Amino acid sequence: MIRNKQKGFALVLSLVLLLAMSLMGGALIVIASSDHQGNNSSDEYQQTFYVAETALMQGEKSLLDKMLGPINTASGVRDTDGRFIPRNQELTDPAPNQTPCYKSFRNLTRAADFRVIEQVENQNFYDLIQPIFTASTFPLNPTVDTAAAIRAEEEKLQRFRYEFFSVNSGTATYKGTGISLKKTSGATQRQGSAYRIYGCGMMGNVNNPEILVPLETIVILSH
Repeated sequence: MIRNKQKGFALVLSLVLLLAMSLMGGALIVIASSDHQGNNSSDEYQQTFYVAETALMQGEKSLLDKMLGPINTASGVRDTDGRFIPRNQELTDPAPNQTPCYKSFRNLTRAADFRVIEQVENQNFYDLIQPIFTASTFPLNPTVDTAAAIRAEEEKLQRFRYEFFSVNSGTATYKGTGISLKKTSGATQRQGSAYRIYGCGMMGNVNNPEILVPLETIVILSH
């Protein structure tokens, strides 16, 4: 009789241990999946941040092209004939579009007379870097299909967009400095223009992005 009871207890104990091990295994799977999703989200946010920084650089480049003249791709020098000091648009021009990027900057005035120098929207990040995106970008690895890896990376980068707009904030003191000045030269100050550049990196649909990272910066250009 005692032996039969021991057999029954062993069966119950085995079932309890099996259930506990199953729960532990399931919990480990859930934790590993959550960590993987968290890493993917972190990588996507980091990439979107880099795209937002690219937007600021593109905005600054656009201002320089206006003030100093665009660079001639054939000669590599700037064409100074059409240069001008960038100013905010006239009130007769359309107001900035109320894009998700524009709305993300809470410090911007929503007045009807607010104008910007320019607003560049829905730019494909991959189109910008495509000229330098080749097979040589990927390290040699005989176990990896390079062509497939490139296609996968291209599809990933196609999801990222950027936007920027700039505002002339008025005059500001421009101070020229450097380490290669003549001995008789000194630091000079003259009037310049202050510009505030707003840029966004976005992942997903540009009208309803999954991730949106807004950044802003101030640059002062000499007249």
